[in-house]
Amino acid sequence: MTRDRRKTGLADVLTWITAGALAIDLLMIVGLLVLVASHGASAFWPRPLVAFELGDGTRALGEIHSREAIPDPATGLLTDAMRIRVRVGNRDLTGADFRWIDESKIRARSEPADAVLLERLEWGAFFGWPIALRAKGVDAREPGAIWDAFAKLHAEKVATRERIRAIERGPIGDVNYEIEKVRLAERHLDRMGAAPDTAERATLAARKQTLEARYAGHLAELNALRDSLADGELVLRTADGVEKAVPVGQIVRTVLPNALGLGGKLALYAERLHEFILGEPREANTEGGIFPALFGTVMMVMLMSLMVVPFGVVAAIYLREYAREGPFTRAIRIAVNNLAGVPSIVFGVFGLGFFVYGIGGTIDALFFADALPTPTFGTGGILWASLTLALLTVPVVIVATEEGLAAVPQAVRQGSRALGATQLETLLRVVVPAAAPGMLTGLILAMARAAGEVAPLMIVGMVKLAPTLPVDAHPPFVHLERKFMHLGFHIYDVGFQSPNVEAATPLVFATTALLITIVVSLNLTAILLRNRLRTRMAGRAV
Repeated sequence: MTRDRRKTGLADVLTWITAGALAIDLLMIVGLLVLVASHGASAFWPRPLVAFELGDGTRALGEIHSREAIPDPATGLLTDAMRIRVRVGNRDLTGADFRWIDESKIRARSEPADAVLLERLEWGAFFGWPIALRAKGVDAREPGAIWDAFAKLHAEKVATRERIRAIERGPIGDVNYEIEKVRLAERHLDRMGAAPDTAERATLAARKQTLEARYAGHLAELNALRDSLADGELVLRTADGVEKAVPVGQIVRTVLPNALGLGGKLALYAERLHEFILGEPREANTEGGIFPALFGTVMMVMLMSLMVVPFGVVAAIYLREYAREGPFTRAIRIAVNNLAGVPSIVFGVFGLGFFVYGIGGTIDALFFADALPTPTFGTGGILWASLTLALLTVPVVIVATEEGLAAVPQAVRQGSRALGATQLETLLRVVVPAAAPGMLTGLILAMARAAGEVAPLMIVGMVKLAPTLPVDAHPPFVHLERKFMHLGFHIYDVGFQSPNVEAATPLVFATTALLITIVVSLNLTAILLRNRLRTRMAGRAV
């Protein structure tokens, strides 16, 4: 009796230890998610502009981002003195976005209602006070006149920028596509040894001349629009009295944060969030949006899922349903388990050698010889990245599918065959539907890992900035050979390789929060589908 009580007591202790460890894990995960979500969500909330007057007579204007104790230079220990980190912007004038200000040296501080924040296409944010607006036929000096003239002029510049973008992505892109087709056709004739005076060459030359004339016309229109962007500048005075003329065409938006009410702040927050999700990056990815990275991540995960499920499921069905137990089958299972432990960068090197140089180079030699030596499929692209990640995650799918197949009782198989079904019919109509939840479990784990992988993608097609998406209006419409952007690498690039890491820190948290949201959304979709399948099969299988 005493021994049984000791065993029961030890079991209770171990149970409490296990439960405590699980609780700590959950708290750490929740804490991490709350930290990322809070910092990411606050990245777009407008902060007040604070004007500082220091004891030495200098002035500063900016957003307060943090406050901390000042360490002792001699001992490194924290003292009672405090300092604040202020985003002063104006990087083109000061060379830095942030500065530390000792609180003991602050003589006065205020939040002027007329202080303005400019979000620019280049050089980041600018803080100051407007003193003039100069443009063709416009010379406003009073604040009311400045903002009235600026609203009209800025709307014109935004429309001009949109027109420039539409021309670059539309007519000029179409002309470049046609010119490239003509160039490849001429290269094909050269490879075939066609005479220089053939009718086909003359037709291509005439076509090329027509396209070049169209291109010149679009280019002239672009140059005229770009020249019109240079007309008009907003003159501002900084906190230390320096005047700076900012071209209106370079201004994304103007904000008077200290004059905004709650409604204005919510509207600005929504506008910034919309730009972040659906806009394109600028300033070395440290500002603007992340839509290309978002699109590339989702498309790559979807392609990987389409590739990994058939291979993983077929391999698991063979191992569980058809292969006889023996040295060969055991060797396959050992290989699958070992693949799951191989570092991901090794898969990237394999993908580069086998998929890119091997298969891609062969495809170029057979079908795209006219474009050589410029590679088409013989270089990194979203197709090879998806295949590499499919190879990386296929062991997870195989193991999960085998577990699902093993959970189907043998009696179910025997009953199906007893009713006259063949082994294939039993497999397709009974076993696979019953094991579908296990297959989806493997897919969920594979998607979660693929969405977060970065190292192998850096070798097989992922880039810092992709000028065009893998999808456009030109045949074949989905261009699997193109390079792409990825949220994971975007986080690494902005957080560690950016020339202005401090200013980009809020964007890192926001991108991380978005990546977690995407992974959770994809997993929840698969989980809901798996649960529906379990409900449907509850009376037919396990």
